[in-house]
Amino acid sequence: MPRFGRRMMVAVLGTLTLVLISCSTGENGSDQGRRPTGTHVTIRVPADAPTISAAVSLAQSGDLVLVAPGEYHESVKISTAHITLRGESRDKVVIDGRLQQANGVVLAAPGVAVENLTVQNNTQNGVLVTGSAAAVAGLPGHRGYNTGNEPVTFLKSFLVSYVTATRNGLYGIYAFSAQDGVIEHSYTSGGADSGIYVGQCKPCRIVVRDNIAELNAVGYEGTNASGDMYVVGNRLVGNRVGLTTNSDHQEKLLPQQGAVIVGNLIADNQQTPTPEQADGGWGIGVGIDGGSDNQFVRNRIAGNANAGLVITATADLPSDGNQIVDNTFAANGVDVGWKFPTATRGRGNCLRGNDLRTTVPAQLAASATCPLPADSPTPSGTWVTPKAPGGIPFTDVAAPGAQPQFPNATTTGATALPDVPALPDTASIPLPSASLLAGSARVQTS
Repeated sequence: MPRFGRRMMVAVLGTLTLVLISCSTGENGSDQGRRPTGTHVTIRVPADAPTISAAVSLAQSGDLVLVAPGEYHESVKISTAHITLRGESRDKVVIDGRLQQANGVVLAAPGVAVENLTVQNNTQNGVLVTGSAAAVAGLPGHRGYNTGNEPVTFLKSFLVSYVTATRNGLYGIYAFSAQDGVIEHSYTSGGADSGIYVGQCKPCRIVVRDNIAELNAVGYEGTNASGDMYVVGNRLVGNRVGLTTNSDHQEKLLPQQGAVIVGNLIADNQQTPTPEQADGGWGIGVGIDGGSDNQFVRNRIAGNANAGLVITATADLPSDGNQIVDNTFAANGVDVGWKFPTATRGRGNCLRGNDLRTTVPAQLAASATCPLPADSPTPSGTWVTPKAPGGIPFTDVAAPGAQPQFPNATTTGATALPDVPALPDTASIPLPSASLLAGSARVQTS
């Protein structure tokens, strides 16, 4: 009988802790040690199972896998719904791929929460959340995964919280073909493509909130991520590009539409000690490339050497109906620039109530005031852009400092997730304070 085959569960001092015991099978084929219906337990690593993967394989719906401090050399795939994987210490529970595996943690079942740990040194992703079998198999892509003729299948309901993802070869935290989830209170750095990425969802019903992304090629990227897609209250400082929302033929569910980007600090995104961005971007706070009907509200966008916010288009996908409202721009090369290198442009893009000084074309604040008729053509201009310096390998990005811990990690039970997360009240999200710009001491401005 395998060591971790049949087992019974024992309650100790009122706290359910797993005791792994071989138990025989009766003549009728039933497990004599079968767990009572509705019983949830804590499986401790390494006390109850020697590896995280072994503990996850034992877990049933509602269980908590609680991991003690240590360095774990494994790729953890979670295929059981509604379990929680949590580290006892965010900085001291480290899943290290040693550049020998594609992903650190893969969420392939609904209702799963991953909390309070570090994932690093994976050739693709730190944490991957996906309903795509091809993505689980580790098929790489330039921006996300090219899943060929695979039908779109969504993983529904997930949480990534208090996770540090650093020095990963594609994305730090990646939600692809997933819906109804939250990425929060996490830190990403050294993402060779982006720190946080959401791709191929419509409607997404995903909230990306209160995260820090620095020293990535791109801080946050949303590709073909449409409908109830919220990026709110994040610190996207000291990357090569702060934030992009775009359409891309490599993924399904074109075009990108309807993201809401509110209350983010997007600053100083021209860092040299970072991985080179795949498209060569550098010095840009916000880039909209073939994305439409997005709202950018009360963001503080400062100190980006090329441009604070750029709207452009792919060769065949316009950027239409984007609204730039009540943002504060300062010390950017150009505050707002609209540049279309091909005949594909856009319509109905507009601005209102922003604190800004420079636009290309000039006088956009007066000539493109929201609201605009949907068929109003978007003008194009050009400006002198700084040359992007060479980057560094993602493996050489500076190690992160200590990050805030999940509260009461060792005493709180498993996290139960709703089918659909509560979506934010964006009217209550303020403009980030200018004082927050002083908190970028780790970032080397150019």
